[in-house]
Amino acid sequence: MIPCISQATTLPSSFADDAENYPAGGCQTIEVWLTKLEQHLESVSAANTLAALSQRRLTLSAAAYQGGLLLAQGEQRKAHFDHFKRRLDLCQTFGIRTLILAADFSQKPDGQDLGRAIVSLAQAGQWAAGFGVRLALEFRGGDAFCSSLDTAITLVEQCREPNVGVCLDVFHYYKGPSKPEDLERLTTANLFHVQVCDVAGVPREVMTDADRVLPGDGDFRLEAVVRRLKQINYAGAVSLELMNPELWRANPKQVVNLGHAAVARLLATHTAS
Repeated sequence: MIPCISQATTLPSSFADDAENYPAGGCQTIEVWLTKLEQHLESVSAANTLAALSQRRLTLSAAAYQGGLLLAQGEQRKAHFDHFKRRLDLCQTFGIRTLILAADFSQKPDGQDLGRAIVSLAQAGQWAAGFGVRLALEFRGGDAFCSSLDTAITLVEQCREPNVGVCLDVFHYYKGPSKPEDLERLTTANLFHVQVCDVAGVPREVMTDADRVLPGDGDFRLEAVVRRLKQINYAGAVSLELMNPELWRANPKQVVNLGHAAVARLLATHTAS
């Protein structure tokens, strides 16, 4: 497994700043916040950006995130898919293998909505395959539907596209109705990306992204998650994703250094059984 940090963890910093601070803080693998990269490319060419990343030996393991694809209709659907295709081109250019797809079911779907979502997920997977990109469907613990790991895996299975899998975000795993037995459904074939964090002293029903802290500093029992990753020989990125305003105000290089060490420590302390 590869310790990684999401650029959401240092959200106020620019893409160029992250490209300097991440390796200086000991992290060579980045989960891209796509808006940052898009803004960066408004003034710096892709060729020069690729050269800078190569010089610093940085790997862009995944990109976050794309929404609006599953339930939108008509002109709205066309606009979302056009945006999606531009981002697929961006992922292809920068060798980003995995694009995280937000399920974004703000309202509970009826039978027709669910069928439409599965068809849209399959179509998105087919488009992504043409760019050599995998899609990692992320469930959201507070959503009306697809709020659990179990449901996300079921949707992936029903769309029947081999380049569509799941993103396991432990924040949403704990916040929503996911259960420990859901981890048993994870395999090397369906798990494409992992995001980790912790939360301290906040009830699950009311915890928000702003409550995220470093793994090991909170109440999450992450042992079972890491144990399952090792059981299935997961070899991908395990990305620290924090949207904590307190950390955003801290020195980015120090945040990266502490965050990378916390993820590495998490992955090293639990063994498969």
